[in-house]
Amino acid sequence: MTVLTADGAAMVAEVRVAVGDLVPKGGVLIATELMKMRHEILAPEDVRIMAVHVAVGDELHGGMPLVSLEAAQMQTTVDAKPDAPRPEFIDFENRMALLDDNARPDAVAKRHADGYRTARENIKDLFDPETFNEYGALAVAAQRTRKAEEELQAKSQADGIICGTGLVNGRPVAAMAVDYMVMAGTQGYQHHRKMDRLIEVAGRDRLPIVLFAEGGGGRPNDADVDPLIAAGLNVPSFRNFAAHKGPKIGIVAGYCFAGNAALFGVCDLRIATKKSWVGMGGPAMIEGGGLGRFAAKDIGPSDLQMETGLIDLRVEDERSAVLAAKQVLGMSDTASWQNPDADLRDIVPSDRTRAYDMRRAIAGIVDDDSFLELRQKFGDGIITGFARVKGRPLGLLANNPLHLGGAIDAQAGDKAARFLQLCDAWGLPALTLCDTPGFMVGPEVEATGQVAHVSRLFLAGAHFSQPLVTVILRKAYGLGAMAMAVVAVLTGLSFVVLGRQVNWVRWASKGPLSLAHVTIWGRSKTTKHAKQSCSVLSMHCMHVAKR
Repeated sequence: MTVLTADGAAMVAEVRVAVGDLVPKGGVLIATELMKMRHEILAPEDVRIMAVHVAVGDELHGGMPLVSLEAAQMQTTVDAKPDAPRPEFIDFENRMALLDDNARPDAVAKRHADGYRTARENIKDLFDPETFNEYGALAVAAQRTRKAEEELQAKSQADGIICGTGLVNGRPVAAMAVDYMVMAGTQGYQHHRKMDRLIEVAGRDRLPIVLFAEGGGGRPNDADVDPLIAAGLNVPSFRNFAAHKGPKIGIVAGYCFAGNAALFGVCDLRIATKKSWVGMGGPAMIEGGGLGRFAAKDIGPSDLQMETGLIDLRVEDERSAVLAAKQVLGMSDTASWQNPDADLRDIVPSDRTRAYDMRRAIAGIVDDDSFLELRQKFGDGIITGFARVKGRPLGLLANNPLHLGGAIDAQAGDKAARFLQLCDAWGLPALTLCDTPGFMVGPEVEATGQVAHVSRLFLAGAHFSQPLVTVILRKAYGLGAMAMAVVAVLTGLSFVVLGRQVNWVRWASKGPLSLAHVTIWGRSKTTKHAKQSCSVLSMHCMHVAKR
């Protein structure tokens, strides 16, 4: 006979056998409980119960006898029944199913009919297959004091924002996509908490963040947290997102007002579709402030925001926006390349009074189809964008001789300064193509705040910490030319392609570069030197990368 004893202190929670019972191997004899955890004592083999020494509620101590038993021959076998599905697993699977677009067919159909994709469709398109890990998927709106849990789960999935990390063409990236199908994309309490958590993760892991911004601002009816919110001001998401030091790429399609517009506004690169409207207040806020009644499509259409400079890149639709974001995210990698098929000799006219198309010069210098121009309808006097030279990414900044003869006005100064700051923040070398008579002057231009705006270019250049090459295509006069090449002058990497009209070439070149300083002054016969300049830039970038 065998006596099973207690291993230690516990309480008898359940006795499942009686004297004379036959119990198969693995059958439960007694269940004990300690610290609210239940432990089952199992039959070591097929046994017959000879004595039961305890009852429910007895307190046990180590070595105390529980049951006496002896080996027995079981005459029949009992077919094992499959375990019933656990309720918590069923609940989890049902909750996860509600996150799928298939759970909201009517809302999805309306979304598609309006010409837009869903937030989950955009996330799926952005990330490499099976790499996206979602954060906070089961969050719901903080409205449990007003609505049933089942209703919140069905109508406020993920509290209106999809957050997570994954790979984009193999590069780790974080993303946040506002779900317009949840309460018109308004920002709730859990919505902001999820944002803050993802921004923290992206900062820790040094990830870029892609934001799909759409919808209105703060949600006023999250009643669960009303006692915790002081006039809606103690929300750190805006500060946290603005402070993120990694690349921030914003994408807008549809309506984007108030808080979502503010988040879009602090992005380093702002991409919008043609069917987009962005403003600091939507129709309800404007009317509530006594400023009149307006339709949503009257506020900040993409045509207007291209002219204001808010939109860096306007594309046809969300698919094109995701493609553009992927292209920009790939700027950190070296790519295969093909020389441009262009004759550089005839781009800059021999007659110095004739204007020419600077974009032709750009196309002849950078790798084929690699130039991605930004803010095309703003600051016409400056052309900015990302490109590649021999597969290596860089930022490109050029004067536009077709606008004011290449003179730099207030908008052009702002555009150029912001672009240099962007390249610096993203660690991209820069190439500037200089053909300018200087800063624009005159009473009319001073009314635009010319001095303050164009001086930003000196500030951006003085703080620029990446390699920079200036190629002077023709004119390089005065302060404007100095601003176009301020970094190159200080670091010793400047090039003059057609130097007949340069009046500041005797500036000393001093810089802490370990690469031999190369400063080419004077006159060259063809714009072929522009290509050589870029090659030197590539060589310099390789050197810096190895230091």
